[in-house]
Amino acid sequence: MALAELYTQYNRVWIPDHEEVWQSAEITRNYKAGDRFLQVQLEDGTELNYPVDPAALPPLRNPDILVGENDLTALSYLHEPAVLHNLKVRFVESKLIYTYSGIILVAINPYKQLPIYGDAIIHAYSGQNMGDMDPHIFAVAEEAYKQMARNNKNQSIIVSGESGAGKTVSARYAMRYFATAVGNAKNTRNDNSSRFGKYTEISFDQQYQIIGANMRTYLLEKSRVVFQVGEGNTVNVSVATESENERNYHIFYQLCASAMEPEFKHLKLGSAEDFNYTKMGGSAVIEGVDDRANMVETQKTFALLGLKGDFQMDVFKMLAAILHLGNVEITAVGDERSSVRREDQHLNIFCELLDLNSDKMAQWLCHRKIVTTSETVTKAMTRAQAVNARDALAKKIYSHLFDFIVERINQALQFPGKQHTFIGVLDIYGFETFDVNSFEQFCINYANEKLQQQFNLHVFKLEQEEYMKEDIPWTLIDFYDNQPVIDLIEAKMGILELLDEECLLPHGTDENWLQKLYNNFVNKNALFEKPRMSNTSFIVQHFADKVEYKCEGFLEKNRDTVHEVLIEILKDSKFHLCANFFQDNPVSVSPFSSTINIKSARPVPKPPNKQLRTTVGSKFRSSLSLLMVTLNATTPHYVRCIKPNDEKLPFEFDSKRVAQQLRACGVLETIRISAQSYPSRWTYIEFFSRYSILMTQQELSLNDKKQICKIVLQRLIKDCNQYQFGRTKIFFRAGQVAYLEKLRSDKLRRACILIQTSVRGWLQRHRFLRLREAAVTIQQYFRGQRTVRQAVSARALKETWAAIVIQKYCRGYLVRRLCQLIHVAAVTIQAYTRGFLARKRYRKMLEEHKAVILQKHARAWLARRRFQNIRRFVLNIQLSYRVQQLQKRVEEQNRENHGLLERLTNLASTHMNDIDTIQKLELELEKLIAQRRTYEEKGEKYKEDSEQKILKLENQNKELQEQKETLEIKLQEKTEEMKEKMDDLTKQLFNDVQKEENQRMMLEKKLQNQQQDYEKEIGLLQGEIKILKEEKTQLQHQIQQEMAVQDGLKMEVGQLAEQAQKIPELQKEIELLQAQKLDVEKQAQAQKRELREKMSEVTKQLLESYDFDDVRSRLSAEDLEHLNEDGELWFAYEGLKKATRVLESHFQSQKEIYEKEIEGLNFKVEHLSQDINHLQKLFREENDINDGIRLEVSRLTSENLVIPDLKQQVSELENQKLDLENRLQEQTIKLKEMSNRLHYELEGNRTQKRTNEVQDEADIKGNERLKVTTQAVEGLSNGLMADEIQDEVKNKIKQETTRLTVENMDLEEKLDMKDRIIKKLEDQIKTLTKTIEKTEARVPALDKEYIGMMEYKREDEERIIQNLILDLKPRGVVVNMIPGLPAHILFMCVRYADYLNDVDMLKSFMNVTIDGIKQVVKEHSEDFEMLSFWLSNTYYFLNCLKQYSGEEEFMKCNTPRQNKNCLKHFDLSEYRQILSDLAIRIYHQFVLVMENNIQPMIVPGMLEYESLQGISGLKPTGFRKRSSSIDDTDTYTMTSVLQQLSYFYSTMCQNGLDPELLKQAVRQLFFLIGAVALNSLFLRKDMCSCRKGMQIRCNISYLEEWLKDKNLQSSNAKETLEPLSQAAWLLQVKKITDDDAKEICEHCTSLSTVQIVKILNSYTPIDDFEKRVTPSFVRKVQAMLSNREDAPQLMLDTKYLFQVTFPFTPSPHALETIQVPSSFKLGFLTRI
Repeated sequence: MALAELYTQYNRVWIPDHEEVWQSAEITRNYKAGDRFLQVQLEDGTELNYPVDPAALPPLRNPDILVGENDLTALSYLHEPAVLHNLKVRFVESKLIYTYSGIILVAINPYKQLPIYGDAIIHAYSGQNMGDMDPHIFAVAEEAYKQMARNNKNQSIIVSGESGAGKTVSARYAMRYFATAVGNAKNTRNDNSSRFGKYTEISFDQQYQIIGANMRTYLLEKSRVVFQVGEGNTVNVSVATESENERNYHIFYQLCASAMEPEFKHLKLGSAEDFNYTKMGGSAVIEGVDDRANMVETQKTFALLGLKGDFQMDVFKMLAAILHLGNVEITAVGDERSSVRREDQHLNIFCELLDLNSDKMAQWLCHRKIVTTSETVTKAMTRAQAVNARDALAKKIYSHLFDFIVERINQALQFPGKQHTFIGVLDIYGFETFDVNSFEQFCINYANEKLQQQFNLHVFKLEQEEYMKEDIPWTLIDFYDNQPVIDLIEAKMGILELLDEECLLPHGTDENWLQKLYNNFVNKNALFEKPRMSNTSFIVQHFADKVEYKCEGFLEKNRDTVHEVLIEILKDSKFHLCANFFQDNPVSVSPFSSTINIKSARPVPKPPNKQLRTTVGSKFRSSLSLLMVTLNATTPHYVRCIKPNDEKLPFEFDSKRVAQQLRACGVLETIRISAQSYPSRWTYIEFFSRYSILMTQQELSLNDKKQICKIVLQRLIKDCNQYQFGRTKIFFRAGQVAYLEKLRSDKLRRACILIQTSVRGWLQRHRFLRLREAAVTIQQYFRGQRTVRQAVSARALKETWAAIVIQKYCRGYLVRRLCQLIHVAAVTIQAYTRGFLARKRYRKMLEEHKAVILQKHARAWLARRRFQNIRRFVLNIQLSYRVQQLQKRVEEQNRENHGLLERLTNLASTHMNDIDTIQKLELELEKLIAQRRTYEEKGEKYKEDSEQKILKLENQNKELQEQKETLEIKLQEKTEEMKEKMDDLTKQLFNDVQKEENQRMMLEKKLQNQQQDYEKEIGLLQGEIKILKEEKTQLQHQIQQEMAVQDGLKMEVGQLAEQAQKIPELQKEIELLQAQKLDVEKQAQAQKRELREKMSEVTKQLLESYDFDDVRSRLSAEDLEHLNEDGELWFAYEGLKKATRVLESHFQSQKEIYEKEIEGLNFKVEHLSQDINHLQKLFREENDINDGIRLEVSRLTSENLVIPDLKQQVSELENQKLDLENRLQEQTIKLKEMSNRLHYELEGNRTQKRTNEVQDEADIKGNERLKVTTQAVEGLSNGLMADEIQDEVKNKIKQETTRLTVENMDLEEKLDMKDRIIKKLEDQIKTLTKTIEKTEARVPALDKEYIGMMEYKREDEERIIQNLILDLKPRGVVVNMIPGLPAHILFMCVRYADYLNDVDMLKSFMNVTIDGIKQVVKEHSEDFEMLSFWLSNTYYFLNCLKQYSGEEEFMKCNTPRQNKNCLKHFDLSEYRQILSDLAIRIYHQFVLVMENNIQPMIVPGMLEYESLQGISGLKPTGFRKRSSSIDDTDTYTMTSVLQQLSYFYSTMCQNGLDPELLKQAVRQLFFLIGAVALNSLFLRKDMCSCRKGMQIRCNISYLEEWLKDKNLQSSNAKETLEPLSQAAWLLQVKKITDDDAKEICEHCTSLSTVQIVKILNSYTPIDDFEKRVTPSFVRKVQAMLSNREDAPQLMLDTKYLFQVTFPFTPSPHALETIQVPSSFKLGFLTRI
């Protein structure tokens, strides 16, 4: 459509303004072609008739939906006011400092520290395509790196702008991005001045890692050393002016601030106000800058670069000498002469610091030497000339020092390897124009002309590539070519060459040079002008603007000469650094070398002679040419830095200054070039999504969206020249998108009007219906009242009274009837209640009667108990009395000592016989062990035979396959001769089938023979089991005989111990044999099953091999005709069909036979499985009985441990007896002499003894168990003949007897208890024997009893680690296995080493285990399943070491059986700590792998994917990505995220990961999802909309539902999504009033103030009906949040890891029940 048609009512335009450059106005009346005025209304409400030229109407304003775009070229109307307004909205309202303009990144200096440069931001931009996220310097750096890695081509990032625009900071951040996101090279503080340009090459190796860097400098502003102005026209970020006035270089002020430090006192410096070179510009102090602290940082930086303290001090001496040189006072002596005092303090300090001759320096500062062909003349200089010479010397020294420092920095950043590629960062001054422009500004603008030319060519090239890529016809675009300006400056007889020529003349002056310029270029070159009011300046028309240069000082600055005499003095300096600066062959100060061969596209102008190479202009031109050659050989990326205002106020936008800079830096030129072609470029999908509302139903019914877009555009925009259809995009000319937006807005407005009409109509109808309903109700009540009044009369009153009487009597009757019913019910309830109470009382009386009876019996029992206790007490008294009587029988017991000795000898002989019996039993036990070994060998031989048979079967199968192949070959051969060999083929088929049948029969016979052999072997095993039973019964019989022989406690207990040891061993032997039997049966069944499967496969393959259709297809038409000549083909076909039917019937019959056999075998298998289940049930029941018996045996065994103590006590008694006998013998000898004297008395005692013998015999019979002790006591009385000695001996005997009596009673009680236990155990053994005999006939085998250990050999450690750790695959383990099975097996091996008490073996095994886990984790560091598996097993292994450590805190949940399995000898707490650390390392790697897998899905799934269909959360931006920014990422949805989470969850569950650890891992994953999504939201302005908030909230609900489904609500994972949830809520909530601001502050507690403000500033409406967040509302929220104390950073740390805890969870699995699967290949381990 015509452009004039867009100037309609409500559209807005831009009109020029003196203050704001452009001002917005709204059209109040439609414009018609030919009108001279445009009626508009300004934003302040002023009505205006704006005069217009119909050929140049004012520029249109873009719709609000397009305002704030990330890329200026995405605007529909591309012109200066649109660019300015877009930048202002982004900078002032959204606080966004970066904006794209095609391939340019526009960076506006905020003059404020922003939280957008942290490591989190770097990681967020790493790997992203340019344009996927908000504009940023990091995005440009990432794009450069990706293009370098993808195209293997060098890159350049060109950063330019005015002083103070932030060039140095931008370049530093770009280099920091490479150092952080790409490599690990050194990163130093770049504190160089913006008053020089620098090109830094960052070198990369073949893996694209940083290996080093190099820097090249351009045009150092040396004049700043000796002169600064106070105009404040230049603002430098890092080194130059920071205050209102200019300063010298920072290092001078840092030295002065540190003058009082001890290390700097020898420099003899003072305040900066004391030196001429530091006080010219005004104030020497910058607010907020600490020069002393910065000096410390400078020293640290030097040290970081490897520059030691001595070198640093030499540099500082040079700088201090420059300051002192500036204070050297030069006085005038007349008009033609000048002098310096010898006593000048600063001169002497200068010479002292540089070790110079002060006299010579004082002389030659005021004189110069003129050398002619004949003589040398010394000429005095005026004071002005002397001051210039002094300043020239200072500049020269500083220039050499600066170059030397750059050289040392390059040396520090050198790299040993070879550079593969590089990325260059050019930090160079932008176009400058001041009130007074001199030689420096001329060189700067010359450099910018060259860069602008290169930029224009590159933009033109990219545009051409884009058109060619989309197959759009290329039309030449007119763009500004600044080659004439460049020729004016650098061509032959150009400005620079004329300047160099004038410098060669002895008396050349600035005025002469300027006159030459006037003569050569005025009125001859349109780009050169002479000012009207000046004869000392000239004007050059640059691409950006006209610049007036003042010629004063051009020659002096270009020459940059110092008198030779002063140079000679400095050469003679004894200060080596100063002397080296001025040698004839100095070392190269810029050792820059490119690793690629480059060739300039244009010839570089060469100086005509050698002298010109020494001028500054010549040097600068050469270095600039080299720079351009380098840049042309790389892919450039542009960053244009803009200074928003001259007052350095944060986020203040001066439109005039910004517009001036945009013109100067080429941004507007880019916009102009884009506007001439097709600036707006949308994909077909974006166009369809945005403008589907403009499409008809017929158009939408098409399936091809691309075709729909073409049809719609042809209908909406009649002029086909206004758009072009590319392969993937639609290209629009300027203004067409705005026109489409107008159409869309108009249609939406009409739709809104229609909706409003319908809604308002419905509301009015609803209101009318309610009013009508109310009126009807009022009428109803009114009419009712009127009817009542009409109905009242006398008759009506009588009828009413009669009705009342009737009602009274009726109601009375009803009430009486109800009362009667209630009365009857009450009486009935009372009757039942009273009966219940009577019965209750009766039962109570009965219970009391029974209680009396119980009391009677209880009291009787208590009385009997008291009587028994009294009787027992009396008996004890009697016993003690009888023991006292025993003292009287001492003499008689002496005679019986001989009998006691004989009995002792008999006992000894009996003991020897028992020992022989035990040895025989041991020999029999060894025989049984040998038999078990033979059985094991037989089992292994049988296993080998089975394997050989299986190999034979496999060989037979191979033979069958080979036969099949031969059949196929034969079939192919016979098809060629079908007619001749049809009968032979049929016979061959029958023969093959017969062979197969015979082979099958042979195999079945072999199988039957094998089965018979197996049954025979099983019979033999059963016979051997019966023999073992008989041997067991014989052994039991022998044991019983031995038990009968043993009368004493000692032999009985020994026999019982032998029985207890034999029974478990015999049971184990039986169980082993039965287990072998089961294995044999299983192998036989497996072999049968394999044979059936192989036979079925052979049959199927045979049937499938005869493909007659294939045979028919192979015959050619000629063969068919030949065969069918006489009808033979028909007969052959009929014969073939008959043969086929015969074969099919034969195969079908064989198949039925096989199926019947298989069914029979299946029935047998089912029957056997039922029998096995029944036997297993019986076996479990018997196991329960056996467990009880085992517990009883173990208890008895523990009690038998008391037997050695009893034996020891018996031996002690025997020793005491012998001692007493010896003492008695000695006493007998002594008392022989007194025997006669006591003869008569003894006779009386003997008579008394005889009278008491009867009673003593009765006591002896009642105390047979005390016989041995009593005899020992009685033997003490032999030889007693005297009364005195006898009394003494009796007292001792009495004491010893009482002691022995008490001990004997205890022994009797223990023996009685043992007798009862033995009887009970014998009964249980008999029962067990009978049960085993019954069960053995049915149960094939019994399980062994294990103690939870794995026996292994020291040399098997490597095999264990290899098979159990290194070669183990998780997927083969987790199925049908207990969690942590490898960990339990490892711990069982640890228990075995602990059981052996072998510390070396234990340490070795633990070390190799930990090393094995480390190795497998390292080898599979990216395998999630392997990491999950070994995290789980390491955790279980650690818990096993704790659970069985023997420590009480870990044994609380153990079963008694588990407590028995605790470690006995070693404390493994140190290894537990090592394993804990290893588990933490595995967990961190495990989490890292999960994060790496899910991180690419988060942003597409959580932010970009639209879960709510029909609610688009994004608007098409039309951003033009670079051709190299290929979107190679997969398309992920929210389903992808949920599927990945489910995969993680299922894998962790399958590997048996502890639920607490699983919850921690899920929490970490959800934190990552929330953090990455929120960080991306902060960096993507296009995502900050109300609809996108709804989409994010929906996606969060999916995650919460997933947590609920997996029962993970307690993992606190939901809380980690709270910041993202609040951000989504913030996007949806209303943001207008104070209440809205208060609600935001109260609700968004998980977001920081910076984050809330960022979201509010980034909020972007998708439709025109939404409103932007006003800056006043943002400030209001910011003020409410000012008291909140939270972190200032914007981004969340996605690398943050929650602290992991490993809870102790005891294993419920008993070690005795754990079995090792055969797939582990650990057959060399033995369960104990």
